[in-house]
Amino acid sequence: MREMIIDVHAHYLPRAALEQFAASQERFPSVKVLRDGDTFRLAFMGGEPTRPISPKLQDLDDRRQWMDKNGIDHQLVGGWLDSFGYELPPQEGAQWSRYLNRHMLEGLTREQRFTALATVPLQDGALAAEVLGEAWDQGFGGVMIGTLPQGFSGVLDSPQLDPFWEKADALGAAVFLHPMFVCGEPRLGDYDLVNGVGRLVDTSIAVARLLYSGHLLKYSKLKLVLAHGGAMLPFMLGRLARSHAISHGKYADPRKGFEALYFDSVVFDSDVLRLLCDKTGDGKVMLGSDMPFPIGDPQPKEVVDGAYLGDVQRRALLGQTARRVFRLRADLDGGNNNAWEKEAPR
Repeated sequence: MREMIIDVHAHYLPRAALEQFAASQERFPSVKVLRDGDTFRLAFMGGEPTRPISPKLQDLDDRRQWMDKNGIDHQLVGGWLDSFGYELPPQEGAQWSRYLNRHMLEGLTREQRFTALATVPLQDGALAAEVLGEAWDQGFGGVMIGTLPQGFSGVLDSPQLDPFWEKADALGAAVFLHPMFVCGEPRLGDYDLVNGVGRLVDTSIAVARLLYSGHLLKYSKLKLVLAHGGAMLPFMLGRLARSHAISHGKYADPRKGFEALYFDSVVFDSDVLRLLCDKTGDGKVMLGSDMPFPIGDPQPKEVVDGAYLGDVQRRALLGQTARRVFRLRADLDGGNNNAWEKEAPR
């Protein structure tokens, strides 16, 4: 019997969350949903509107066809980072996270090929822990977070976020870390370098801080999964280790923290994927696509085929590790959650 092929990096934003927003507008004074025909944008705190929301983020029919074409059985889906609203006031941000999570659950309840990842109000560690606990009870497979917990700033190793990390650790939850769109570097304004370079820099800085702070050693039961093959981390680990060696004990050992990380396969080059697998060891890399975005990998299994991995390593990458790291939905054969059908708070 063929083993299940699982894509751990994809995004989904239910259309109902946008179309039904007007009925909840009074709860979100700092949020606007802007509509021009079939095109939606979001705006937070009176700021500039987001990019237009891609119709493919909302189209599960097209998603299923793409999965069938690529031989993918199941997909972990997080939200759209631009929609997370980390810049909102904490209480409003918590309500916004709950709103997005409710629509995520409702949109996927009967979609057995998808397991949802929650969003949490990362601008407040205590509220993020509270919402994560609720989402876990509702049956989410883990949580997707961004690199900038204050919207356009902030650091993940801030003591203010300790309650979130403590809750994720207590649950043994998978935490999928995804870079934000705004990276704060003016030289990225041309050539689409925000996608080509900026996102990798963003992840690398955020995770380097977590390595040096010792978070990955302190919170050893959670599973931190990095997008885009871990960005530059696998290739700069030696330099981080050298900096640690000359710091005379000021920072945690980054090599030890690195051993706790998990990675997706969105690197686009088979030789880079093989190097990543060699660097991280067995059972640390999982298939990813970053769909439905254009920068995603339209044929994610091809890079795996070209890496010429051993059978054990290949089977782990294509699905076995994902089953171990994420909590798959209850009505999927082999899932271990019995709470998927619970209703999210409104």
